[in-house]
Amino acid sequence: MAVQNPAPSTARSSAVMAAGTMVSRVLGLVRTSLLAVAIGGSFGVTDLFGIANVLPNFIYLLVAGGVFNAVLVPQIIKASKREDRGAEYVSRIMTLSLVFLAVIALVVTVAAPLILSVVVELDEQQLALTTVFAYWLFPQIFFYGAYAVIGQVLNANGRFGAYMWAPVVNNVVAISGLILFINLIGRESTERFSPDNWTNSATVILAGSTTLGVALQALVLLFPLKKLGLGLRPTFGFRGVGLGETARVAKWTIITMLVGNGAYLVYTNVASIATKARPAYLAMDPPQLIAGQVNLETAAMLYIIPHSVITLSLATVLFNRMSHAYVERNLDAVRATISRGLRVIGVATVFSAAVMVVLAGPIGMWFGGGSNATAAIQGQVLILLAVSSPFLSATFLMNRAFYASEDAKTPMVMQLILAALGISLALVASSLPANHIVYGLAVAYSIGNIAAVVLSHIFLTRKLGHYGAARVFDVHVRLTVAALAAAAAGAAALAVLGGYSPDGFAWSSLISATVVLVVCAALMAGVYFVMLRLLKVRELDELLEPVLAKLARRA
Repeated sequence: MAVQNPAPSTARSSAVMAAGTMVSRVLGLVRTSLLAVAIGGSFGVTDLFGIANVLPNFIYLLVAGGVFNAVLVPQIIKASKREDRGAEYVSRIMTLSLVFLAVIALVVTVAAPLILSVVVELDEQQLALTTVFAYWLFPQIFFYGAYAVIGQVLNANGRFGAYMWAPVVNNVVAISGLILFINLIGRESTERFSPDNWTNSATVILAGSTTLGVALQALVLLFPLKKLGLGLRPTFGFRGVGLGETARVAKWTIITMLVGNGAYLVYTNVASIATKARPAYLAMDPPQLIAGQVNLETAAMLYIIPHSVITLSLATVLFNRMSHAYVERNLDAVRATISRGLRVIGVATVFSAAVMVVLAGPIGMWFGGGSNATAAIQGQVLILLAVSSPFLSATFLMNRAFYASEDAKTPMVMQLILAALGISLALVASSLPANHIVYGLAVAYSIGNIAAVVLSHIFLTRKLGHYGAARVFDVHVRLTVAALAAAAAGAAALAVLGGYSPDGFAWSSLISATVVLVVCAALMAGVYFVMLRLLKVRELDELLEPVLAKLARRA
């Protein structure tokens, strides 16, 4: 493998995936902004819908996500070397997975009242409406799983694009549902939705369109799956095709996900304390808005965008490459892949962190539902998360090296350590006043992301020896210097545009906030680019290569 430059296939595949993810994320931002307009950004039924909507994905990840997303690809690659190109193995693993998912989705949906009573701290009226949402939203578990398992079959066969473009369908359907909701039911600014005045029609449109989007996201993958020509069919009986090896690796991954998502469950429970306290704060004189579960989830969605667009796109391709390298016992290729991946990904994630920290206020305006106070709260939570976004991406790629070698036990050990740290920090946050709880949880997330990189480095060095960490660190120091210069320029421009004054231009409307975002982000990008050139960060060229190559071909 060439160390200095990515193979053309890697560049092209990453570019296709990044494009799909970018479109999906942009639509996701539009969707979240419309949701804030429809049901509000920090009060009413917003948190209740948010809790019920995030739990299906959480439960899916808890019971099966790690297996589908980390274990299947190496196993399918090995099976693809058989005479039938792995058709028998894939048929059986898909049959087993879909049956398992259907059973889990049914059981969890029926048990929604019990699950919610354990997971969150809500009063009786809040819990009742959240349960109604859950009945509509929990069936998503099956479709999240179907999307993942079909997507991994496609990825293992080098068909990366469809997996990243399918969420676009999901977002288009959800956006259409929100537009329908606003036109037929109304919007938060006029209706002031609460559990008291919420209707069945509102539930059907809001929750129904959300689940329909997730379902179509999975179903559209059936078309590229059929084009693989594997002749897949429902196949029961699971002996003799290597499922035992899959189960051996999967058991550690299941434990990892149980531990990691168990910690997330604690975070959700603690955040719901703030949600439960919101009515009391609103009843104060003057009324006081506080950060709740939905603000934490929205900030998490925002700070993970660079990770989703750049890291997932590149890491998915590099994961395949590492898996092949392990099969060929080429550890030098594994080390080179990790080192290059960490350096290239850092170019994007470090800059993105700087942008989110500096422009958190104008970004928050998009998700405040027309309320500057809500936008300010959203921006503050985002800042606390954004500072650690590069660490999140680095950990993800480093952990792929373990899964590529079918070592799922080491990530499990690391997750145990990180979960203990995370739960301890969440419990500390729970002792804070209700109006500070979500900020405490955001800080806990960031500390956990930083600790995860340190821990991953220790275990990765034990496994592979020196993988170029010193070079990675050197590049990231230069990236940080460049990002700080860009942040200083962006902050100065933001000050000129009234970003630090409550009645400034940046806070006057959504349009003005958008203008500020465009102007300041463009300035920061220019300064960052110049600084990277001055600091001789060659990884910038590798990150831009797919885009530049495409422009050259068009020219």
